Amino acid sequence: MKQVTDLGAIEKVVDDIIAANPDKVEQAKAKPAALQWFVGQVMKSSGGKANPKAVNELLKSKLGV
Repeated sequence: MKQVTDLGAIEKVVDDIIAANPDKVEQAKAKPAALQWFVGQVMKSSGGKANPKAVNELLKSKLGV
């Protein structure tokens, strides 16, 4: 199984999950530990292939956490 490090591909998944879960976005902004929920969703959506470090960095920058 090859890990996905293409930020463009990961970013699309991140954007889709953020757009579909505005309530979770507010929770993550209030409590940054909630970012792990997003990481889990991205990993699930990518079949576990997304690079978790890249996912975390993208989420932090997109959510301003």
